[in-house]
Amino acid sequence: MAKELKTKDKTMRIAFIGTGAMGQAMISALLRRKVAGRDEIVACDVDPVRLAACEKKYRLRGCSDSQSAIEGCDVVVLSIKPKNLGEVMSGLKGKLKKRQLVLSIVAGASLDTITRGLGHEAVVRVMPNTPAQIGQGMSVWAATGAVSAEQKEAAQAILEAMGEQVYVADEKYVDMATAISGSGPAYVFLMMESLTDAAVHIGMPRDMAQQLVLQTFLGSAHLAKASGKHLAELKNMVTSPGGTSAEGLLALEEGSLRAILTRAVIAAHEKAKALGAGGK
Repeated sequence: MAKELKTKDKTMRIAFIGTGAMGQAMISALLRRKVAGRDEIVACDVDPVRLAACEKKYRLRGCSDSQSAIEGCDVVVLSIKPKNLGEVMSGLKGKLKKRQLVLSIVAGASLDTITRGLGHEAVVRVMPNTPAQIGQGMSVWAATGAVSAEQKEAAQAILEAMGEQVYVADEKYVDMATAISGSGPAYVFLMMESLTDAAVHIGMPRDMAQQLVLQTFLGSAHLAKASGKHLAELKNMVTSPGGTSAEGLLALEEGSLRAILTRAVIAAHEKAKALGAGGK
């Protein structure tokens, strides 16, 4: 049973500032898991078309003004693009109540940036990922010292509606998570696309190739999680001496797959830190 977000005597009210893909993924998850009801969520967006679409899809109240949206809310979710953060914080600075929790999913934006920009101390920073859209997400989060135990429980309940969550005491791990679980789906989709194209190259029909690749990734992930075995051990279980897997793995090693993935993670991590420092 999903956790209910409650204060001492009432259900938690949540305002979403920004209704892009991740914002809507969170709204969908909260409604699906019954963590919050439609009348307890307010959606806010400066794009009238996107806001109207969100209102219609989820049948909840929309608002174009962020200051109005946060009135009476217990949690304010910043689900906007990094380039819009400064403008949004300027509009909300000094308008938040001490009891309100700000939950930011803005990539690269540090706790210090958010607290200074809003003039508000109770802030949680989260790095979610796109599988949250189907309740299979991975969220890594950190909080300022001003966030109460009750507010941490609220944040945890929100994130668990989207999938799994990991709390970290040191914010540096959120930037690292940005490069792994945050950007990770893009790496996985690229590998899946590449395997599908490779299967077509050797003569397999594309629809068959895609079915094989999707289930192989899904099944492999489930097996790794359920078995508790080291990934190298699981790899070795597939690799017979002199067999086809050994030959394929040799080609991957000769192509420096490990080094390429490592460089991708390092590049994404550096970008996350640059965004946090105000870079582009």
